[in-house]
Amino acid sequence: MQKAALQGLRVIDFSRVVAGPYSTMLLGDMGAEVIKVERPGKGDDSRSWGPPSRGEVSTYFLGLNRNKKSIAIDLSTARGIALARELIAGADVVVESFRPGVMERLGLGYETLREDHPNLIYCAISAFGQDGPYKDRPGYDLMVSALGGLMSITGTPGGEPVKTGVALIDVATGLYAALGVLAALNHRNATGQGQRVDISLLSTELAILINAASQYLIGGSVAEPQGSAHANVVPYQAFPTCDGHVLMGSPNDKLFGVLAETLGHPEWRVDPRYATNEARVVHRDQLIQLISAETVRETSAHWVDALSRTGAPVAPINRMDAVFKDPQVQHLDQVAEVQHPLYGSYPVVTSALRMSVTPPVVGDAAPRLGQHTGEILNGGLGLSDEQVAQLIADGVVEYRPASG
Repeated sequence: MQKAALQGLRVIDFSRVVAGPYSTMLLGDMGAEVIKVERPGKGDDSRSWGPPSRGEVSTYFLGLNRNKKSIAIDLSTARGIALARELIAGADVVVESFRPGVMERLGLGYETLREDHPNLIYCAISAFGQDGPYKDRPGYDLMVSALGGLMSITGTPGGEPVKTGVALIDVATGLYAALGVLAALNHRNATGQGQRVDISLLSTELAILINAASQYLIGGSVAEPQGSAHANVVPYQAFPTCDGHVLMGSPNDKLFGVLAETLGHPEWRVDPRYATNEARVVHRDQLIQLISAETVRETSAHWVDALSRTGAPVAPINRMDAVFKDPQVQHLDQVAEVQHPLYGSYPVVTSALRMSVTPPVVGDAAPRLGQHTGEILNGGLGLSDEQVAQLIADGVVEYRPASG
């Protein structure tokens, strides 16, 4: 069987909630051994973000933490810190998402660790960055999306501020973190030199503002909420049908002509108000009314079928229950069952990557809190059963068997 791309790589994961766990899950999908360090008793905050839950843990956590081993260590104790340092000594990568300064106070900061481990890759994830006036502020995806502008361009014109349907900034931060780790590993492979990788939710948000940022920085225009519409391309939005809505778009003038033909109005192609995208943006409101008056006459399925046959962009606006019944989604084969000895079998969305030689692995279900404590301390650090039992009795670590 072909090795996974990151097989042999060991990651010690001190992160929690979304951004960090998402990044380490991606590394785990590619074959890295990910050891998740959690607090005894409660573990990762997202374990309790339910309902819905499966057994004692939320589905939120289950969807973000496959392919990991969990060890529960009390980092407020000297022995706990010593155990953490021993784990790091045998690792390639550390990922953490504490507030700036916390790992340093624990004696687990990069500058301390690099003295003994100069080839260590250390990825620090924060809300606002490791320094600056906001470094000590608590920050989650929602707060950062407000401060960084994403919320100001999300929602309907004139409506109240609206967040994205998933924690998009967290997810993008996780992607950036994983990318940074891989880039640092490539550098280390060439030079033997480790390094620190810093990524914040705020810096990620600024990076993914794309056209909204350039519209202001280069064009001097402040973006506003557009609902499903696009600020720079018309038409490119949801339109009403007799049984709901359908998404249609014309990213260029040729495709607008196709749309006009399909709607029964070929004359729109040569109308100077609509012939070019620039003109359509100027006459947006009038054109949208004309299109809506046609689309509302038929069902969403009618327009999806009619436009799909022409090559014009179109899509139904699916709810989650329709998404996973969609034939193309099913063809992608991106949902797989994982087995947990306590929670049973449940489906997860797998990696988006498709690799011809080293494909990502589905692997193991998300672990129970402290499920692998004994295994890691015995096999990884060489402690005896008696030593592990004493650490459990002293409250330094916690162990919960997978099926007990």
